[in-house]
This record gives sequence, structure tokens and C-alpha cells, in this order.
Amino acid sequence: MSKHVSVEEIAMCLRRLQQSFDTFDEAVAARLGLNRTDLRCLDVVLGGGPLAAGQLSSALKLSPAATTTVIDRLERAGLVARTVDPDNRRRVLVTATDAARQVEQEVFAPVGQAGAQALKRYDQDQRAVILDFLHTALQLHQEQTERLTAPPKAP
Repeated sequence: MSKHVSVEEIAMCLRRLQQSFDTFDEAVAARLGLNRTDLRCLDVVLGGGPLAAGQLSSALKLSPAATTTVIDRLERAGLVARTVDPDNRRRVLVTATDAARQVEQEVFAPVGQAGAQALKRYDQDQRAVILDFLHTALQLHQEQTERLTAPPKAP
């Protein structure tokens, strides 16, 4: 027999999960001597690099000047390097360094491994429901972000 779970209970748990993500990100940033924007940039580069500065600006929703400042700080910290794009010598790519890959293994990989282990308690059908929920939640969250960032409609 399954336990009744209310929508409110799920919503509250999601709120606590988001707060936990924020707390984790703050701890990682502090450990690395970075601010949260720098950490977000590093995460984007680790997950999809090498990337052009313009791609980073778009991903981070920052101006080109602000993105350059973030890249400069990460470069000084030894976590990213600028390299010339072999396909377009006028374009510079931002790549994760070996030091950044080490951070990824020491800090982020254990979270992924623990999560994968925790998901083993669910069967394939349950994992499909979890994945569907996560896709739905992500889409909803993106739509709400767009709602908040869209220019106001004229009266």
C-alpha cells in the first residue's frame, strides 16, 4: 500500500532541496576562494567546454565585459585557460585546466556517485517517473524565469 503524499509536501521538499543546493554551492565557492558567479562559470566550462566567451556570456546571462572579468579571475585561480580556436584563429576558447578537472573529481564527482547509488533503490519504472518529473520541473522553472525576465507588456 502506498503512502499518501501531498503536493504541498513535495513542494516543501523541493524548496529545502533548492536551499541545500545553494548551501553546497556556497561551500564549494568558499573552499575554492571563488564567488558564486565564478563557480557557475566554472561549472559551465566543466560541463561543456571549451567554449567561446560569447557562449559563456549567454549561458551565464552576463555582459561580455562581466564575462571577461569572471574568466580573468578563474584564469588567475588556475582553473581555466584561454586557447586559440583551431577553426577560427580570431576566436578565443575557454577551457578547464587540469586543476579544474581535479576539483571536479574531488568535489563534484562524489555527489554524482552518491546520487547514482541512491537511485539504485528505485526500479526502472520509478526512475522513469523521477526523470519525467525532473524534466517537467526544469521546464516549469525555465518558463517562470522567462516570465520574470521578459520585458513588461505594453498596456
